[in-house]
Amino acid sequence: MGARAQEPTWRNAPVPAFGPRDASLIIVGLAPGLRGANRTGRAFTGDWAGDLLYATLLKYSFAEGVYDERPDDSLTLKGCRIVNAVRCVPPQNKPTPAEISTCRPFLTAHLTLGQPRAIVALGRIAHESVLRALGARLAAYPFAHGAEHTPAGESACAPTLFDSYHCSRYNTNTGVLTTDMFEAVFARVRDFLDR
Repeated sequence: MGARAQEPTWRNAPVPAFGPRDASLIIVGLAPGLRGANRTGRAFTGDWAGDLLYATLLKYSFAEGVYDERPDDSLTLKGCRIVNAVRCVPPQNKPTPAEISTCRPFLTAHLTLGQPRAIVALGRIAHESVLRALGARLAAYPFAHGAEHTPAGESACAPTLFDSYHCSRYNTNTGVLTTDMFEAVFARVRDFLDR
């Protein structure tokens, strides 16, 4: 039985981007969480990853208001937009290469919609999806937490790509990612954009 049959009041559809279209920072996540964005209809809303992400965005002035795990809270993004590499919740929470490829035109459109100066990729799949969307070679820009890249590719824009481990509960519970590690990435992005 699918999520739509089990939970008919949930969104259970592609989750739209969140934040202003002309944002100077774009954050690229993996995919909507089953009980988070798939339920609420707003990226990173209603799950642990959103708790850490939105607290960090508030701390570094990429958001204002109050995050209350629902799309009708007072949270707004400032100069920041959130999109996912995959637009719908994937089966078993693991996107297939076909899903990632199918969703790439939507990601490419968001990355070229305005003139973003910075992109934060949350995890390797988001990192690789961004590089492919920008027409850059993956081997030239390896993923590493805290890495910064300026990918040369076919895209007219040349934003700086900042890498972070994904802010999932699994990564934080296992110590792969700490709050300090995550905040350090956004502190560098804030400094970069304020120059």
